[in-house]
Amino acid sequence: MAEARPRPDKIRCDACPVMCFIADGKVGACDRYANQNGRIIRCDPLTVLDRRIASGGEVKPFLKADWDGKLAAGDDLFVTAVGSGTTYPDYKPAPFLVSRDVDGVDFVTVVTEAIFSYCGVKVKIDTDRHLGAEGATIRCRGEAVGLMITSEYGSQMMSLGGVDHLTGGSKPEGRVTCDALMRLCNRESVELAVDGGASVVVQAGQPPIVDGTKEERMRVGCGSATIGMFAAQWDGLVDEVVVVDDHITGVVSEHQAGKVLGWPDTGIKIKGRRSTPGRYFQVAEPGLGWGGTDIQDPLTILGDWNPKKGARPGMTLLMVSTTGEQFGFYILDDNLVPQSRPLPETLKPSVDLIEENCEPALCTVMFMGGAGGSLRSGVTRNPVRLTRSVQQRKTVVTCGGAEAYVWPGGGITIMADVTQMPDNAFGYVPTPAIVAPLEFTASRDEFRALGGHDASVRPVEDVLEHGGEYGADVRAVAPKPIKT
Repeated sequence: MAEARPRPDKIRCDACPVMCFIADGKVGACDRYANQNGRIIRCDPLTVLDRRIASGGEVKPFLKADWDGKLAAGDDLFVTAVGSGTTYPDYKPAPFLVSRDVDGVDFVTVVTEAIFSYCGVKVKIDTDRHLGAEGATIRCRGEAVGLMITSEYGSQMMSLGGVDHLTGGSKPEGRVTCDALMRLCNRESVELAVDGGASVVVQAGQPPIVDGTKEERMRVGCGSATIGMFAAQWDGLVDEVVVVDDHITGVVSEHQAGKVLGWPDTGIKIKGRRSTPGRYFQVAEPGLGWGGTDIQDPLTILGDWNPKKGARPGMTLLMVSTTGEQFGFYILDDNLVPQSRPLPETLKPSVDLIEENCEPALCTVMFMGGAGGSLRSGVTRNPVRLTRSVQQRKTVVTCGGAEAYVWPGGGITIMADVTQMPDNAFGYVPTPAIVAPLEFTASRDEFRALGGHDASVRPVEDVLEHGGEYGADVRAVAPKPIKT
C-alpha cells in the first residue's frame, strides 16, 4: 500500500467573505493574498505617491534600499490604499492610519481596499456613431452587464455593473460583470455588444472601436451648432449648406445665423421634422453613416427644390457631417437636381476647420460606488460621523490618490476617473465584488472629533519603514498628471 503523501498545511485568509484556505506558497482565489511561510500577505506592494519622482516613474522596492531616512514635505508623499489590504471583517481599524505633517498641520489618512458589491462604472464614449437605443442591454461575452443611457454632446453614455448584475442574476452574469468592471477600471480593453446596436471596444483613455472601426474624433456639435459656429466661413462661397446630424440637422439659409448674415432663401426641402427655422429632427434613422445617421448618400434627406422659394439652376450646395469626415459638393442642374462635383478649393478650409475643432475621440471610465457600508468602521467607532464629515467636506475622499467626486445626499457615494489612479489599482473577490482603493483624509483634530481610531495612527515614516499587517513591501510611483 502506497504511503499517503502529507497534505500541505493550509491557513485561512480572512481578508474577504470567501475565507479561502491557502497552502504555503499559494495564492487565494482573488490572486491578491498568499500564504508565505504560514502568514497571509498581500501579493502587491503598498503604493505610495511621491511627487518627487519624474512623471510616470516608479521606484520598487521602496525605502529600505532607496530611502535615506529623510522625509520631504508631508504633501510630497501620499500613502494610497493600493496594496494595503482590507478592513474585513470590518470590526477592526483600517490597515493603515497614517499621520503626516502638511504645512504645520497634522493630517490623518485612513487607507483601506474597500470591497464593493454596490458599484459600477459610468462610461462616456466619444462618437458620432449610433451605439444603441437608450435603455438597450449591454453584454460582455453574452452576459448582460449594463445598459445604454443618455446621449450627451458628442458622446454616448453607458452604465455598467451594479449589484443586480453582480449578485442579482446568474453566477456567470456576476462573474462576467465583475471581470469586465475590474478590467475597465484597470484601463484594459473590454469588448461590449449592445442589443440591437453596435459592438464597441472600450478602454479608458483610448479611442473607442465601433464595429471594428477606430473613432478618430468626436463631433464639434450638432448640425445647428455647427451652422452657428461656421456660417460666416461659408458666406459668399456657397449658396446653401446642410450639416447632417442624427439629432439636429442644420440648414444655413433657414438658420438664424444665416438670416443674420443676410443669407437668401434657396427653396431647399429637408425630409424630417422641422423644429425651429434651420433645425430638423429625425432626418434619418440612427446608424454608422453620415453624422450618426444610417445614410450613406446625403441627398436622400432632400426633397424637391422649390423654384418659387429661390431654387434655380447653377445653385451650389455643400453637405457636410458634424465631424467633417464626410462632405459633398453639388450643383443644381436645369431640372433642379443636385449633381456631384469636386469640392472647390475655396470651401476646403471650412471643412478642415470643422475637423480641426473636433477633439480626439476617447473613452472615459468613471468608477462609481457606495462606500457607506461597514468599511466605515475601519475609520471610526461611530460610522455616521464619518459620513457627515465627508458631506461637510471636512474629510476628503480619494481613490488611489485620485480626487473623488462625492455625490450630495445620504451616504458616501463616490465617482473617480480611473486614468488618474496607479496601475492595477482594482481587484476583486469571488463573491463577486470589486475591490477598490479608498482613502479618507482629515485633520487630526477632525479625525478625533469623529471618533477615529486614534490609537492606531502611525507616522508616515513608520509606515514606510515597517509596512503593515499584510507585509512590508512598498513601492513609490509618480502621481498621474492632472487633466486640464
